[in-house]
Amino acid sequence: MANRRNFVKQVSLLAGAFSASSLFNQAHAAEFEHLNLLKKDMSPKDLAMDEDYWSIIQQSYTTSPALINLNNGGVSPSPRIVQEAVERFNKLTNEGPSYYMWRILDQGREPLRYKLAQLAGADPEEIAINRNATEALNTVIFGLNLKAGDEVIGTKQDYPNMINAWKQRAEREGIVYKQISFQFPIENDEEIVTGFEKAITPKTKIIHITHIINWIGQILPVKKITAMAKKHGIETIIDGAHSFGLLDYKIPDLGGDYFGTSLHKFLSAPIGSGMLWIKKENIEKIWPLVCNDKPKSGDIRKFETIGTRSFPIEQGIGEAVNFQNGIGSKRKEERIRYLKNYWASRVQNIPKVKIHTSFKDEYACAICGVSVEGMTPGELDSALFNGYKIHTVGIVWENISCVRITPHVYTRIQDLDKLVYAIESIAKKAPSKA
Repeated sequence: MANRRNFVKQVSLLAGAFSASSLFNQAHAAEFEHLNLLKKDMSPKDLAMDEDYWSIIQQSYTTSPALINLNNGGVSPSPRIVQEAVERFNKLTNEGPSYYMWRILDQGREPLRYKLAQLAGADPEEIAINRNATEALNTVIFGLNLKAGDEVIGTKQDYPNMINAWKQRAEREGIVYKQISFQFPIENDEEIVTGFEKAITPKTKIIHITHIINWIGQILPVKKITAMAKKHGIETIIDGAHSFGLLDYKIPDLGGDYFGTSLHKFLSAPIGSGMLWIKKENIEKIWPLVCNDKPKSGDIRKFETIGTRSFPIEQGIGEAVNFQNGIGSKRKEERIRYLKNYWASRVQNIPKVKIHTSFKDEYACAICGVSVEGMTPGELDSALFNGYKIHTVGIVWENISCVRITPHVYTRIQDLDKLVYAIESIAKKAPSKA
């Protein structure tokens, strides 16, 4: 009997997040199905304003009432079921680590790969599961066969870990890393595409594209940039850290050759989870960032040999995918964009207040920058937290100086009303320009 119980337990674990007994199915499936049936005739834009619908989603999170978290652009909290999955499998792992990790939970990666591929609109054989966007993109950056004199184009507004990776290759190997700069917000695709194209020379091999600029939320016209690059015979790397799980798109449709993202941002997967996508025909030529016994293999799994990893986190990713699918990617995108526009539109005309992000759908979604004349970003960030317990982040990077504010699906309208009140109150007290 004991052996039978153990067998049943193991079989159910192998199915994990995608079984009939998944935590999502137990906690949310019936309710979400009923909700979606009730709202099936509403467009995503209309549903974005339906507070009754989103209040159900909000209840799925365990965020602290002691502060209003509007720094989801850094890392997002996970829904309760994702947290419980990680805790459940962590406890199981510690009952016998080498057995449960390698013989049971390790078998759950292939179903997860398949589900992530479905969400990404990609071939499962092009998806590698890792820890964050830095690891995913650094795998490509350091894995490319570039030689001294080869040129790479990026921007000064890219994420620092990617900038420093390219600078490291330039310093060690003599590649040429060129950074162009933009004055965001920009609401003209051609201005951005042309900015990249003008930097191209016969030696250009790679263009590095940040899908959503993490500092102020500018969405770049990725498809147009990759199409332009293809005309010049140039490969493209896409940093999708802030777009995957937020914007409704399929990775191959972006037209890039390589893509990396963090899953612990808008997908709300466990902290320390990421994903790498490489077009199948390119896998063989990319060296793994960490050693592999077949580094020139065309198997995407060669990028997953990182030693002992967190299997509980991988199981949690599966529940996050279930939660995302339960809502629907387009509905989620429109809701978060609505929340961003809700607060930003209410403060844009307040004296001394400046919004640093576009209001047009094609150029912004969740992340938005704001500043108050007479205050540094650090001072505004501190004033919001000390006076109103609103957690944001001050940004000073290149030509960008503002406070970054990022809501998520669990953010309540009354919290954004408090933000608007706080910004208005702070602006009234801010010193005027001399």
